[in-house]
Formats: sequence, C-alpha cells, structure tokens
Amino acid sequence: MEREPYGNSPGEKYSNESPPYDDPSKVVEAKGVRIGEAADMYGDLATAEDYGYVTRGLKSRHIQFIALGGTIGTGLFLGIGKAFTQAGPLSLLLGYTFTGIAIFAMMQSLGEMATWLPLPGAIPQFCARYVDDAMGFAVGWNNWYQSAITLCAEISAASVVIQFWNGAVDINVAAWISLIIVLVICLNIFAVAIYGEAEFCFASIKIITIVGLIIFAFIIDLGGGPTHDRLGFRYWKNPGAMKEYVALGDKGRFLGLFSTLVNAAFSYGGVEMVAVAAGEAEDPRRNIPKAVRRVFWRILFFYVLGSLAIGVLIPYDEPRLLSAIDGDAPGAAASPWVIAVYRASVPVLPSIINAVILTSATSSANAFLYTGSRYLYALAQNGQAPRFLLRCSKRGVPYFCIMVTASISLLTYLSCSSGSAEVFQWFQNLTTIANLFTWVSICIAYLRFHKALKAQGIDRSTLIFRSPFQPFTAYAALFFFVIIIIFNGFYVFKPWSRDDFVTAYVGIPIYFALFLFWKIFKRTKVHRSEEVDLFTGKAALDAADAHWPERHPRNLLERIWFWIA
Repeated sequence: MEREPYGNSPGEKYSNESPPYDDPSKVVEAKGVRIGEAADMYGDLATAEDYGYVTRGLKSRHIQFIALGGTIGTGLFLGIGKAFTQAGPLSLLLGYTFTGIAIFAMMQSLGEMATWLPLPGAIPQFCARYVDDAMGFAVGWNNWYQSAITLCAEISAASVVIQFWNGAVDINVAAWISLIIVLVICLNIFAVAIYGEAEFCFASIKIITIVGLIIFAFIIDLGGGPTHDRLGFRYWKNPGAMKEYVALGDKGRFLGLFSTLVNAAFSYGGVEMVAVAAGEAEDPRRNIPKAVRRVFWRILFFYVLGSLAIGVLIPYDEPRLLSAIDGDAPGAAASPWVIAVYRASVPVLPSIINAVILTSATSSANAFLYTGSRYLYALAQNGQAPRFLLRCSKRGVPYFCIMVTASISLLTYLSCSSGSAEVFQWFQNLTTIANLFTWVSICIAYLRFHKALKAQGIDRSTLIFRSPFQPFTAYAALFFFVIIIIFNGFYVFKPWSRDDFVTAYVGIPIYFALFLFWKIFKRTKVHRSEEVDLFTGKAALDAADAHWPERHPRNLLERIWFWIA
C-alpha cells in the first residue's frame, strides 16, 4: 500500500509523478543519509531530491556544548539579580533548585522522544504526531514567534551592553544592531557546522566564566580577597535569608520564594535547544542521550551553585544593585556578580564580565535565529507553513526559513528611539510565558507518546534512551509548569496594574487562539493511541545508525575529552 507522507491531508502528495518510496535503507545506501531521511519523511525520492534536506553536520562536541550553552544565558549573569533583590538568598537558591528539578524531568521526557525520532525542529512534530495537529501548529508558531522576538531582544541587549564601555557611548546604537544582525545571519546561512563551531566557542567562554566566578565566590567567601574579609553566611543573617515580597510575614516570604520560580523559569529558557538540533546531529542516538543525561549536573553546577554564590557574596539590599536594576543600567552594571567584584575590590573583572555578557547575548541571538528557523522548517514539514520553506541549500541549510526569521530582527531598530521602544517592548511582552507553554506541550506530547508505545506493543525496555519513573516524571513537570503559568502574575493584583497583567497573561490567549484556529480550520482530532504515527522517518534513521563510526579514546586525554564532549 502506498504511504501517505506525514503532515499532509489524505491523498495529497509532495510529488504526483515520482514512484512510490518503499525501502529507506536502500536509499540511505545509494544516496546517503541526508536524502534517505528526506525520502522517508516526504514519502518519495523525487521530492527529497527536489527540496533537499538538512544535513547532520553537528558533531558530538557541538551538541554537548549547545546543551551546556543552552543553560547559561544572560539570565544567569543579569536576570538573576532581580530575583535576588526581590526574595533573598535562600529563596533564590530554593527557587532555582525546584525549577531545575522540573526542567530536568521535562528534558528527560524530551530526550526519550528525540532519541526515538531525532527530527529537525522536533517539538512541533512531536506535538502534531502524538497529540493533535492543532497542538503542533500552536506550539510551532508560538515558538517561532518567541524565537524571532527574543532574537530581537538579544540583539538589542548586546547593543546596550556595549555601551558599558565609555568609548562606545557616542556611537549610534543602530550601528551595533546592524553589525550583530549581519554576524548572526552569516553564522547561520552557510552551513550548520559553522553555527555549531560558533556555539562551541560561545559556550566555552560562558562555561569558563561561570566556573571562574563560582571559584572566585568561594575564595572571597573564605576571606581570600584583597580585603581578607571572611564573609561566611553573614548576609543570610543580616539582612536575612528570605525577603518578604508583596505581603508581610510568612505569606510575604512564600510569595518571595514563588517569584523566584517564575524568574528561574525565564532564566532556563532555551534548555530544550538540544532537541531542536537533534535533526542535524551526527550519530543522534548516541549524542542526544549523552547530552540529556548531563542536564542534571549542568543545572546543579551552574544555577544552583551560581545562586548560592551570589547569596553569600552580597546582601539583597545592596544599594548599587538596587539602583542599577531600577535605573536599567547598561550591561554588567546591573549584574550581581559585578557588584560582588566591586565590593571585593577587584577592579579589572567588571569589564571582563561585561565582555562575557556581550558574548552571551550574541550567542543567544545566534541560537534563537537557528531554533526559530528550525521551528519554521518543522511547521513546513507538518504542512502548517508554506511549502517553499522546505527548500534547503546543497549544504543542508533551510535558507528561506533563516531569512524569514532573520527579517523579524529588523524590528530591533524600534528600540533605538524612545517612542518606538514602547512598541518594541509590547512585542516582547507577547513572549513572556511562551517557553512555559513549550514545556507544557512537551510533557503532554510525552504522555501521549508513552501511551502510544504501550498501545502499539512497543516495550520501553527496548528503547535506546528510556527516562526514569515515567509517566510520573512528566506529570510532575507538567503540574509544576501549569502552576507557574496560572500564578506567574500574582503580583499584578496588589496594587492592580493593567500593563503588568497583560504582560503576565497575554501568552495564554495567544497559544489557545493558535490552537483553536487550526482545530476549527482543519477539523483536527486528538490522535488515538493506536493510530499515533511513531514510525514515519524512523526507518531511514535506523538505517543511518550503521554509518556512524565508533569512537574509541586512544589515551587518557582523549578519554577525558570524550567524557566532556
């Protein structure tokens, strides 16, 4: 029986003239992994050769460092300061720990799906296949919009961070914006390996910096700084470990803790990026599980130890930090790490940290252009975006997807003038909880995937990567993220703020409007577990597994490097 290509309505073919496509392994052998995967996805060889396909150009070290870099962003260097001043050191530590556990649970679920089917874009495809086409449409377009607008925000942030240095203040900010836009397009448009190398370098800088800052915090806390003042946990006693927020007493301390959960959720944004890149990873059945398994240790080391370090270095009522946050000071001036450095009398570090924040913002812009383009590509594969977006270059780059996503970056110029900046802020506000909806959708997709495996007689013990304690892990993460979505704007009611209410909750009607539009327009239904499409595209991936060479370390240094990357 002739196969229906996934993502199209019954009877609709990508090509009416090509012969039926039957044996993926033969095409993989004859045409290579790239065309073999494309033919298996599109249902015929002629369409695969016409449109092309993404290429598996991301090496193991690229994937591992994309996973690392995805957990270290400007949130850890800058955004964490606001949560700290609102809630205090203990609340900050607990908030980032609790959220980190939920993120780990979600990533375990996503890792199992991405190892079973490492597809480009991944998340919209999983939602459309395992739950409902309408959910794939909603999460795909929501993610694309969020990536495109966050791309603008990161470019804007990078252009502002540059103004930390006096020599850059007199240069028009539009010049910096133009330079960064051209840079990130160049890193994405030629080959995915170039993007991978850039992220490898960016992530290396961020990792070295945060490790250095944590060691610095340990030395200063024990009195090893220029002032030889042993800090210990003095700031947990005075002004205190937990700060009241919005209310007084225990209620205020609890709300302070809850506010850190919301902030932490935004800081962890982008952690799912490794699954988006799974469709272009070499040997994905080995490299994706490896990256996902280590998410726990990355969260523990970078965010939990990072939040602890900030809590012992400065008090939450530090005047310079409060004034920098209230006054929207540029770059590192609003970083709690920089304030700690000033207090420790180490004058050279602020400029170094600002350079790292600039690198981090540029890295994020680079990554969001990549992920936005791949979400758009996944939507096109689902038949939920124009067909021309499927076209790839000979090097496997979906150039139309990149240019459409990059065109949104022109909105960044709105941030150059005060009047236009308000419009730009309004665009940004539409993305505030988009990440949370992505994570909720991942958990729901996993629960349906888990149920479909059972319904179709597939034993989970045969999976290459099997996440532990399922489906309870996914249910727990789902509950956590839903609670944050519902209560993320608790502070807007006392005193009432219309603007803050819209910022906190506008993402909810946007997501459901997208869902209902496709649901009504296409009359979609939730897929029955017995009918869920678990296999389109899998045969070619299975055939390709034999093409990836085994890597064996030849000495101790290689053994260590293979463990890291």
